Amino acid sequence: MKKLWLVIKREYLTRVRKRSFILGTLLTPLAFGLFFIVVGFIFSYESDEEKIVAVIDKGNILEKKISDAKKLYFQFPNKSLDELKAAVAEKKFDGVLVIPTINDLYVKDQTVYYYSEKPPSADMSSFIEKRIEKSIRDYKISELNLEAKQIEALGVNVSVDPEPLDPNEDNATTFSSAVGVFLGMMMGFIMYTVVFVYGMMVMRSVMEEKTTRIVEVMISSLKPFQLMMGKIIGVGAVGLTQVTVWAILIPAISFLVQIVFGFDNSRLEEMQAAQGGINPDDMEAMVHLAMNELSQMNWWVIIPLFILYFLGGYFLYASLFAAVGSAIGDDMGEAQSLTLPISIPVILALYIMIVAVQSPDSSLAVWSSIFPLFSPIVMPARLAFDPPAWQIALSLVLLIATVLFFVWLAGRIYRVGILMYGKKASPMEIMKWIFAKV
Repeated sequence: MKKLWLVIKREYLTRVRKRSFILGTLLTPLAFGLFFIVVGFIFSYESDEEKIVAVIDKGNILEKKISDAKKLYFQFPNKSLDELKAAVAEKKFDGVLVIPTINDLYVKDQTVYYYSEKPPSADMSSFIEKRIEKSIRDYKISELNLEAKQIEALGVNVSVDPEPLDPNEDNATTFSSAVGVFLGMMMGFIMYTVVFVYGMMVMRSVMEEKTTRIVEVMISSLKPFQLMMGKIIGVGAVGLTQVTVWAILIPAISFLVQIVFGFDNSRLEEMQAAQGGINPDDMEAMVHLAMNELSQMNWWVIIPLFILYFLGGYFLYASLFAAVGSAIGDDMGEAQSLTLPISIPVILALYIMIVAVQSPDSSLAVWSSIFPLFSPIVMPARLAFDPPAWQIALSLVLLIATVLFFVWLAGRIYRVGILMYGKKASPMEIMKWIFAKV
């Protein structure tokens, strides 16, 4: 145990003391802070350019004075289209907007025409369309002798509110699905990063010591299995240290940027609401509902299970990367061919997880969350939906058993491969190493 601890300590301290690790760990949150500053300036920027548009309103649909904070102004000169086009060419107007007469009130699609030297910006086009849509709607209501309040009453928003059979149980809401999606996506990408960043780090560490023959000296004083486990745990501790620092510094820097620069995020919120078809006035209420839903989650169950699946997934795949690193020399092309079978289950689990968060109780989601190669990614995506306890227990038992098996398997490969030089190991030869007596 003492020798294992020495390997873990060496792997950890060697990496965290490197200048590249320190700079990467500290500069990444600062880069995020700079990114937040740039994005804040971009979305808080308001154009100081005024646009004056001449309007030919053949059906008298628009109001005669329409302006907006976007500094777009409509004017209604009593001139022909050709005269106004000439005025645009002389820079008296920025464009000419022609609104045809509405001959059929029951036609839904309407087209207006805009004449200018340059096409209008997306922001300007959207503003014109929204304003004219509202004016045409009011015009139709007036011409059809309808009551505006009656028309508004026809609009219906239907939402499904889940209710428990037992009134004493906690009530779930539709925000639970959003929380499940968030947790699933977060876990999926964390595991993806762990496997392909820190798993590759373990493999490169093994390859480096093998090619420099440092491992020959180390093997003389400790067992190959102890060396492999020390590398896996040490590199994992480095990753956890880096992620912990980022988890603290990135939100802190983001909060400080918001306080110091005082960006107004209203424009960004309006754009996000428009893309999602949500009324911007309702976004604040939705955020409060989501935060309330988050506070009611069973975090005392989710967080420990999250950690267990995280550790299980890391040890499972990192041991395989260590085995691959011991079986090859310094040929990265050969390493890529051997790591492909390890990468495929992670990629498949990521796609299954996307489906599982949409239908957490489907057969695909249930059995994938139990299958050990997929469970570190798929099961955390289902935790917010309260899967049955037997599924979680079975999933953990199989995951732990599989981790122990793969660690043993990787150790058998590692003990032979770490001392093999000058020969390219084939998959069949690697299989023989498992049963070889050393």
